[in-house]
Amino acid sequence: MSPRTVPAGTPLGDDFHVYDTTLRDGAQREGVSYSVADKLAVARHLDALGVGYIEGGWPGAMPKDTEFFARAAAGELELRHAALVAFGATRKAGTTAADDPQVRALLDSQAPVVTLVAKSDRRHIERALRTDVAENCAMVADTVAFLTNEGRRVFLDAEHFFDGFRFDPDTALRVLDAAVTAGADVAVLCDTNGGMLPLGIAETVAQVKDRTGFRLGIHCQDDTGCAVANSVAAVQAGATHVQLTANGYGERAGNADLFAVVGNLVTKLNMPVLPDGAFSEMTRTSHALAEIANIAPDTHQAYVGVAAFAHKAGLHASAIKVDPELYNHMDPVDVGNGQRVLVTEMAGRASVELKGAELGLDLAGRPDAVSSVVATVKERESQGWSFEAADASLELLMRAALNDTGLDDGTVLPFAIESYRVLIENRGGEVVTEATVKLVVDGERTIATCEGNGPVNALDAALRAALSPSRPWLADVELSDFKVRLLAPQGAGETRGTDAVTRVLVESTDGAGSWTTVGVHGNVVEASWLALVDAVAYAGLREGAPVAATAG
Repeated sequence: MSPRTVPAGTPLGDDFHVYDTTLRDGAQREGVSYSVADKLAVARHLDALGVGYIEGGWPGAMPKDTEFFARAAAGELELRHAALVAFGATRKAGTTAADDPQVRALLDSQAPVVTLVAKSDRRHIERALRTDVAENCAMVADTVAFLTNEGRRVFLDAEHFFDGFRFDPDTALRVLDAAVTAGADVAVLCDTNGGMLPLGIAETVAQVKDRTGFRLGIHCQDDTGCAVANSVAAVQAGATHVQLTANGYGERAGNADLFAVVGNLVTKLNMPVLPDGAFSEMTRTSHALAEIANIAPDTHQAYVGVAAFAHKAGLHASAIKVDPELYNHMDPVDVGNGQRVLVTEMAGRASVELKGAELGLDLAGRPDAVSSVVATVKERESQGWSFEAADASLELLMRAALNDTGLDDGTVLPFAIESYRVLIENRGGEVVTEATVKLVVDGERTIATCEGNGPVNALDAALRAALSPSRPWLADVELSDFKVRLLAPQGAGETRGTDAVTRVLVESTDGAGSWTTVGVHGNVVEASWLALVDAVAYAGLREGAPVAATAG
């Protein structure tokens, strides 16, 4: 089946539908619960991206969805690109569409488009609905005709279509025919259980298109991990309407990911399915919608994940240094993303040079510095260090190798560490932690003691107290995240709890940006101290103050 292609830059308009169901199907993901305000915010982001249809939910069945449509109709949601869609079921058996309160609720939503879900698998018709095929088709036809006569555009979601088509193709096609004959614009074939594979999807879509001539859509669940591939295969086989969710949110394993499918349609099938300029907003939109859902963005998500164009192997970096296209399937800038080079024990000289350039450092003419960085990274990673998530510590290491720290020797901190001490005391059930640091700052010996809610917090406070008189900008620096991982001791086959080497990642922010530093040691307090010292040193770098190499 050859891909459907159009000339580059030709808007598809209503010839192709990007239909988003994040607010209904995506909200069925475990752990997601949108408020009405959240739903309005999600819809605005999707509209700004340029999707054609936004399914807002099931009015009449879900109180929040009913309120969402009411607020949208009252003017709280002004859509520039998308049409708002109300989702619901056909009339019940033995009644009329006009008298069915659920169907009436679809009209009351004032949404210009309605998507009706209907059974298309004879087993579901007979066992779940407890009716026969003829009555099921009448339910579909009556509801579609009623809604279209009321001025609504109607799409039909044929639930369990692929399973039903394999079991009884004539029944599945009768349901589609009932909907389209009554006025439905699109017959959407749903892989409701998510059990299909791409070739099966393509073959079925092609058969249905050949036998009916109807406009077909596709709705895929990800239970086989193939929802994106299945959706693209359906489009290649003739579907011109694709139902998706942001970041693949949805029940069980999720739905077809909006960003991956659209990315493939635009870059691989030459289908401009978003308005001009919107494609570059993909990454930002994905992350914004993850924030609203209160789910951490998937770092390895296709197209929009922060690691989607990250390269670790030295072989990759060597090629990218010559031409970035040699190991990137597209320019990440096109989707608002960026290329990253990770410096790890796998890194070679090219990786270090590229990473240096990414950090604003020119290592190309300093083979001695490159060799030093490569050797240090490999040695430290063998001890449990990891720099791929700690760019700030890596930059300090690189600057030390370049003697570019603002200090005479380029290898020491802008203060000398004499010692530190941490005391933990249980005072009648109250646990109190106290830390004392002794530094030499600008030639003067300084001692500071502070309490905290734990060793790291107390050390952080004491370090700041010792440095703040001469570095007032430290008042703007905050520790925003702290992660600990236990690593197996040298020579051990597995992690042994309290015997393990500890790796600490500290994320800091000054309000204008954030950075991450790393520390590794057999003692968790020392590992934390190393990361904290690097964090302060990097903060000085951001302020233009002399800084130095990693403290480790």
